[in-house]
Amino acid sequence: MTTYKEYHARSLRDPTGFWADQARLIDWHQPFSQVLDYSTPPFAKWFVGGTTNLAHNAIDRHLATRGDQPALIYVSTETGEEKTYTFRQLYREVNRVAGMLKGLGVTRGNRVLIYMPMIAEATFAMLACARIGAIHSVVFGGFAAVSLATRIDDAQPTVIVSADAGSRAGKPVPYKLLLDEAIELAKFPPSKVLLVDRKLAEMKRVPGRDVDYATLRAQHMNDEVPCEWLESSEPSYILYTSGTTGTPKGVQRDTGGYAVALAASMRDIFCCEAGDTFFSTSDIGWVVGHSYIVYAPLIVGATTVMYEGVPVRPDGGIWWSIVEKYKVNVMFSSPTAIRVLKKHDPALLRKYDLASLRLLFLAGEPLDEPTARWISDGIGKPVIDNYWQTETGWPILGISRGIQALPSKFGSPGVPAAGYSVKIFDEATGAELTQPHRKGVVAIEGPLPPGCMTTVWGDDDRYVRTYWTSVPSKHVYSTFDWGIRDEDGYFFILGRTDDVINVAGHRLGTREIEESLSSHPNVAEVAVVGVADALKGQVAMAFAILKDATKADTLEKKLAHEGEMMKVVDSQLGAVARPARVHFVSVLPKTRSGKLLRRSIQALAEGREPGDLTTIEDPSALQQIKDAIHA
Repeated sequence: MTTYKEYHARSLRDPTGFWADQARLIDWHQPFSQVLDYSTPPFAKWFVGGTTNLAHNAIDRHLATRGDQPALIYVSTETGEEKTYTFRQLYREVNRVAGMLKGLGVTRGNRVLIYMPMIAEATFAMLACARIGAIHSVVFGGFAAVSLATRIDDAQPTVIVSADAGSRAGKPVPYKLLLDEAIELAKFPPSKVLLVDRKLAEMKRVPGRDVDYATLRAQHMNDEVPCEWLESSEPSYILYTSGTTGTPKGVQRDTGGYAVALAASMRDIFCCEAGDTFFSTSDIGWVVGHSYIVYAPLIVGATTVMYEGVPVRPDGGIWWSIVEKYKVNVMFSSPTAIRVLKKHDPALLRKYDLASLRLLFLAGEPLDEPTARWISDGIGKPVIDNYWQTETGWPILGISRGIQALPSKFGSPGVPAAGYSVKIFDEATGAELTQPHRKGVVAIEGPLPPGCMTTVWGDDDRYVRTYWTSVPSKHVYSTFDWGIRDEDGYFFILGRTDDVINVAGHRLGTREIEESLSSHPNVAEVAVVGVADALKGQVAMAFAILKDATKADTLEKKLAHEGEMMKVVDSQLGAVARPARVHFVSVLPKTRSGKLLRRSIQALAEGREPGDLTTIEDPSALQQIKDAIHA
């Protein structure tokens, strides 16, 4: 193929031929007999009859040619520890943990819940589960007990792997304490708990249930555990979506399709190959950590960097020092993280030698143009947006530079990745919007490509009801995001369908208003929510963090600054989009993964309770919102 347009068109026109070609990127123990079974839409089965194993593809197949190459580089600025594991050393550790889990009664198809900080043992546990055919469910460390208990009851794990504590900004974050409480609340407690003792917090052990990781590891030092060869559609893991209401939705991932999709995405989108070093700044509790810390880099034979710490400790240059020290070639972070760095000395971006770094990818939320330009200019490297979800496991939209060096457009995550038939639909009528710049729901025509969720764990009906019925008269997967597509086929994401503000009949995405306010030179970060209004139905309300807070440190200055920012929106989007108020705060309420708690902000602005706050990073941020509203 000579152009990306042709490459993508073939993936939709001839999906069986296209994906059969991509399937050569991984090892198969037994060849598949059918590329795609879509006989019961929307359930798609890829590479039917083929057997493979994620741990084999991530470790074993590389031993002969790159056994002494670094596979996992673990860096913790919390404990001062740095350790490199070669593929051969990683193989040994994973076999030990696999032996430990089998000894604790874990068999093929059993669930293992992993509730751990960002330590190397968490990676070993994930890969050990994959090795023996167990289904891992990683729960983000620090989840409150009630939320953790609901996930325990849904997954019903045989074993939980955890630790005494994590650490954030030098302060211990208890894990075992919360885990014990969650197990007390759970209806289906595990038979065993395997514990890593980091000596960060006191840890009470339950006799007969709790097992010490180091002690058990010593008993399995020489274990050689063969891979379980799983049929391609057998589940590899469950990952619960954040921010769900009621019972959490367990996104279920397959095995063969996931391995193929990740391998193809590393080549086509992330331009990373065997021998490269890949640094994702995410957490293994989230989908980016699953796909692009643990599995994808190792599957292609690259070195992966696992980081425990915050982006500004000891200072805002820590990530760039890691790039220099370990010769990182490709980096993957989030717009939130970059906006945090924007508040620190920009000289730190130029302090380190970044010659090895080729590309910086950002995803997780819309990337505003001021942030993109700031980091691109600061490090002198291309910055590439991409867009996807926990449910898809790998990018829906991006720039496949590995196929053709398409230009990026600020504000757009790019064009559909191979295999995705992405379209815009009218929310009310279900009609496809084919003309450029028509706002609608971003949706994907079935079948979903390999690597995407196959169902909701234990609830096929919920999978269909949640994702495949929200666009009227169309059997398509809804992303629940608003978007537009320009005349060149680039998509622009405008925010969640439930984050749309309806101001006097005008539907406005919070994303549009946030980007406009972000263009003000003194705005570091901003959140916009829709607030109920007796006259207009809803009005926009903004909460902004300023680069220079002294410009709004008196009532007179605040009002003047607020007026300035409203004029920016007036000039860019029109008076209809002008926020009713712009409040100034020093921190915004976010989850520990960096997601804005928009619904909590909205609730406070409307005088309601903020809702589930189990994942909040800094509870004092909510008080700032309250104080700002009532000032």
